[in-house]
Amino acid sequence: MSEPRTRPVRALVALGDSTTVGMGDRVPGGWRGFARMLADACGGPGRIRYANLSASGARVRDVHEVQLPAALRLRPDAVVLVVGMNDTLRSDFDPASLRRRLDAVVGELTRAGAVVVAARYHDHGRVFRLPAPLHRALRKRIEQVNAVLDEVLARHGARCVDLDALPGAYELDAWSVDRLHPSEFGHRLLARAMGEQLAAAGLLVEPVALRCSGGARITAWHHAGWLVFRGVPWLVRRGSDLLPHGVAVVVREVLALRRERRELRRIRGGAFRGRGVPERAGVGRVGSERAASERAGSDRDEPDGVAPDRAVPDRPGAGRCDAPVPAARAAADVGRHPDAG
Repeated sequence: MSEPRTRPVRALVALGDSTTVGMGDRVPGGWRGFARMLADACGGPGRIRYANLSASGARVRDVHEVQLPAALRLRPDAVVLVVGMNDTLRSDFDPASLRRRLDAVVGELTRAGAVVVAARYHDHGRVFRLPAPLHRALRKRIEQVNAVLDEVLARHGARCVDLDALPGAYELDAWSVDRLHPSEFGHRLLARAMGEQLAAAGLLVEPVALRCSGGARITAWHHAGWLVFRGVPWLVRRGSDLLPHGVAVVVREVLALRRERRELRRIRGGAFRGRGVPERAGVGRVGSERAASERAGSDRDEPDGVAPDRAVPDRPGAGRCDAPVPAARAAADVGRHPDAG
């Protein structure tokens, strides 16, 4: 049940990376972004203290070591946090380190009395089109970051905006020309969702309007220009970090699939033996009486596990099972096989 909305926001602090900086929402004089929109919804200049301590390119380590101490000195009532995506794009990605650092950040802020709202990530490969191996690698790392966020936020009673479930988050007009940062509309979506979480925690926050105003207009030429002069170089730089992990992900998936198929064949083979097939490999009931009589008349012993060629009937389809499998059951077995078309 939501707490009553009775407390005004006296101090709001924004932490994180370039999304928190406001990149993607250009206005005269620089970047605006969701944090500024949220500050206006909490009362605006002169009514609250507002500080945006974020930095472009920041990682969780930067928030922990640089931004957190400055935030604590401001004694905020509310803190918004968007960080982690830059970590997923680096070769030294380490979920254990992220967990330790985020736990310290969220823990210290909540113990200081701040309401903390963080963003849980979407599948960014659906927004910024990536080659399949890179997309799978990035998605797996985002899942790991989200698992860390879920654990840390739950432990400290902090709040979360799930970007993957946010209506409109995957729409093209929610993203700026670079497809890496929200557009003005995307920042408004994020600001409104953050404000709703603060309001649910008992803080007075006005709803953020979704109607765009004041932001730079983006045309098709902007998209094309960014792709040629910025997008491809960015993909090359980040791909050099992420590609080895992408290849490793593909290899692990192939090996896991092979193990699953071997296990399935083993289980199915065991199921056939359970129907009465002799334990010795290669010996079946088909023609067993005939084989026994021929062995009785022979001076030499046949080795275990090898049925004499003369003991196998010539009719096609004879196998090692007790009897031919009925057609209906055979069809059902084929339908259960993962390789069946």
